[in-house]
Amino acid sequence: MTSVSVNGRRYNVNLPDDTPLLWALRDELGLTGTKYGCGMALCGACTVHVDGQPVRACQTGYCQAGQIMSATALLKRTPKPTDAQIDEAMSGNICRCGTYVRVRNAIKQAAASQSGAAR
Repeated sequence: MTSVSVNGRRYNVNLPDDTPLLWALRDELGLTGTKYGCGMALCGACTVHVDGQPVRACQTGYCQAGQIMSATALLKRTPKPTDAQIDEAMSGNICRCGTYVRVRNAIKQAAASQSGAAR
């Protein structure tokens, strides 16, 4: 059993050491905000912060992770991202479906709902 820290809370996880962090978060801990995309660390859908750095959870073993912060928890810390912050956060994510405009709008909508303000 391994202890992991996610969003400031400690969890005990009993999975094989090579289990991807994505599946530990989603299946074992029920934290479904982190999404499966391509499974090859290309699209960025599974990105979480580990020790303050973005990592692809589909290719990172959960035992290798330090302090894990999900996108949902990050959003609560910065409730009103600017367009520049959204651009920076989305850089490096490859979307083959061309929905960047919808993703940007969803980020803004989520930020507004987290802060309790409508945009």
